[in-house]
Amino acid sequence: MAGGNNRQTLTDADAEGRALFRKWCEAAGLSMGVDEMGTMFARREGTDPDALPVYVGSHLDTQPTGGKYDGVLGVLAGLEIVRTLNDLNVKTKHSIVVTNWTNEEGTRFAPAMLASGVFAGVIDQDYAYSRQDAAGKTFGDELERIGWKGDERVGARRMHAFLELHIEQGPILEAEKKQIGVVTHGQGLRWVQCTVTGKESHTGSTPMAMRRNAGRGLAQITELVHEIAMKNQPNAVGAIGHIDVYPNSRNIIPGRVVFTVDFRSHELDRMEGMVAELLERAPKLCDALGCGFEHEVVGFFDPPAFDPVLVGRVRAAAERLGYSHRDIISGAGHDACWINRVCPTTMVMCPCVDGLSHNEAEEISKEWAEAGANVLMHAVVETAEVAG
Repeated sequence: MAGGNNRQTLTDADAEGRALFRKWCEAAGLSMGVDEMGTMFARREGTDPDALPVYVGSHLDTQPTGGKYDGVLGVLAGLEIVRTLNDLNVKTKHSIVVTNWTNEEGTRFAPAMLASGVFAGVIDQDYAYSRQDAAGKTFGDELERIGWKGDERVGARRMHAFLELHIEQGPILEAEKKQIGVVTHGQGLRWVQCTVTGKESHTGSTPMAMRRNAGRGLAQITELVHEIAMKNQPNAVGAIGHIDVYPNSRNIIPGRVVFTVDFRSHELDRMEGMVAELLERAPKLCDALGCGFEHEVVGFFDPPAFDPVLVGRVRAAAERLGYSHRDIISGAGHDACWINRVCPTTMVMCPCVDGLSHNEAEEISKEWAEAGANVLMHAVVETAEVAG
């Protein structure tokens, strides 16, 4: 394994990626603004100063061993739209702003989509600044350290629309041989961080009947999460990803386990019902083991329905350009899901090989990238309106 792309948010690698993106934007004649969450806004002026800008973009931060396209495709496609308009000397009525949202992944600092959540007014900025990584470093301090804390008030910008291109991160488009996913809805998400507390003791000398094994709590809740998700098919998913075991020694029974349950659905009632069942049953499982159970919701957003006019423009562009397409629900969370609360929003998706993402083997073809960028450009330019 080569390790993939490790450009976690607010690291030195993130700072280097931001600087390169700024250089490319300035070369394309764009003016750069940065807000107090570090989100980057690169603007191509329109002909009507009173017309609200059309925003397009995604994110540049990655998972610890991420792929090359998750997020990056959407940001660079936005920049390529601007370059193409420059080459063709096409002016638009509305300004076009290429955007890099800070901390979409939520890997280093939970929750995900942190900056877009603050922008949309659903996450408090002080709360965002206080988020800590595994080493105890805060989001606010790290933003200052890498030099990307802007002076622009978060959420001060008014938007005409926001469009985001992203790889599907799932297998549906490739399996059905569709070039374009027309995203009509996004899944809602709940991340429930759970802590099971038992008692550390020697593996070899503690009788089985006298153990308070937090690891068994994790095991039983893992099966519970799967059971709950399966009961809610086909419109829901659930799993446990992040796990920390303490003290994580070969010959010590775990005294504490911290893990995050990830439930998702595009149906709000269904998603909330899954969380409610987890929180009703998990404490009882742990109590039977002599263990304690605590929880905190560390990630959340309700399922969005994207703007039907913009969705229609994406669908019409795919048809006009001759690309095979289907309507699709985004299985992952994206910045568009929060920005949908403040302006008309939609997404375009392209396939990825084997549906693989958050992995160094993440791959797309040039043809898929081209199709996605072409559809995005047509929808963005139609929304920004070519100046007469």
